Amino acid sequence: MIERYSRSPMKELWSRQAQFQSWLEVELAVCEYYTSAGRIPKSAMRDIRRKARVDIARIDEIEAEVRHDVIAFTTQLAEEIGPASRYVHLGLTSSDVVDTALALRLARAAAIIRGEMKATLGELEKLARKHAHTIMIGRTHGMHAEPTTFGLKVLVWYKEFQRHLHRLDAAAERIAVGKISGAVGTCAHTGTELEEEVCRMLKLQTAEVSTQVLQRDRHAEFACVLAQIACSIEKIATEVRQLQRPEIRELEEPFAKGQKGSSAMPHKRNPVVAEQMSGLARVVRSNALAAMENVALWSERDISHSSVERVILPDSCILVDYLLGKLQWMLSGLTVNEQKMKENIWATNGLVFSQKVLLGLVESGMSREDAYTAVQAAAMHSWKTGTPFEEELLRESAVAERFDAAAIRELMDPESYLSHVGAIYKRCGLDLPKKAKQKKTTRSNQ
Repeated sequence: MIERYSRSPMKELWSRQAQFQSWLEVELAVCEYYTSAGRIPKSAMRDIRRKARVDIARIDEIEAEVRHDVIAFTTQLAEEIGPASRYVHLGLTSSDVVDTALALRLARAAAIIRGEMKATLGELEKLARKHAHTIMIGRTHGMHAEPTTFGLKVLVWYKEFQRHLHRLDAAAERIAVGKISGAVGTCAHTGTELEEEVCRMLKLQTAEVSTQVLQRDRHAEFACVLAQIACSIEKIATEVRQLQRPEIRELEEPFAKGQKGSSAMPHKRNPVVAEQMSGLARVVRSNALAAMENVALWSERDISHSSVERVILPDSCILVDYLLGKLQWMLSGLTVNEQKMKENIWATNGLVFSQKVLLGLVESGMSREDAYTAVQAAAMHSWKTGTPFEEELLRESAVAERFDAAAIRELMDPESYLSHVGAIYKRCGLDLPKKAKQKKTTRSNQ
């Protein structure tokens, strides 16, 4: 995974070289427009195209003196280009370049993340299809509730990531916006046509209205979508972590040959990747809060947002891209212990079938209140003593009058909870795979 990320396009996108190259893209697009409008001689434009290049070391030298990164950048370009450089940055303010270039990189980051989201959805779909009929206990409040399938659990994740993909697309559209509107947004020195044409050339939308900067609600929305994606990654990681506990042992993240879990305890197989995913999601969430703090600036601009964005936007994009890769790795190699899932349904001696028995009693003519009292009494005694729920039910006269042991066992059939799973899959846009013939899941065959 480390090797994979060392060559990541996302990592390169947020390098300093890419930052200055995106600034140069904006400057050159403005020059191209001016050339087409007759304001820059074609011979000068040829010089600009041929000679303009980024020298980070020289930019750093200049910035150390002038204390302004865009001035250092344009000065370095001037040294490279020569006399024709008088046409570079003509009529622009720093944020025309910086904000528009940032939009370029954020749009490209969104495209990379979109690709990783699609790959993640592919892994989730495969897992949901494979385990559509893998029966397990559902849990609420951390306690055993009623039978479900592992496929349904994964299907919930699948639909959640589909929603995130829609959110990402919407946020990406609103972040892919440029502005060349000058010091307070009036386009006084460039005109609106230049702004529209330059943005078109850069494949960006044009901000309908701006100040010296693009409004930061756009960036806050994008950061919040990344945070939501990270939250769902953590949601899956947390579920894997808890279901990997030895007393449950239904899931297990991949554990490579030669991997070691503890320096002290050779037996350990810790869910370290899932834990890492949970931890890094916290960083992405905190970055979203910082992005929202950036929305309120003084009047037409201040720079309180700038230093924050230099940290949070690259970090959030890189982290979400990285986390999605980690998630795909975990899902593709996830150990699903189907036998343990079946066994755990009976860990509470049949208590999870209480609602089935309750409804059966109601349908037989008993009032719901009386039925609830009888079933709860049997359940609490079973919970306390560890005796099978079935036996405790038969000791309740109100139950025994209506049901014999065979009838109760019929109600305590885990498979009976799954008759609508196919309809749920269909509603989610997936066909339910055919189920292989299996022996009925009862307490006696665990």
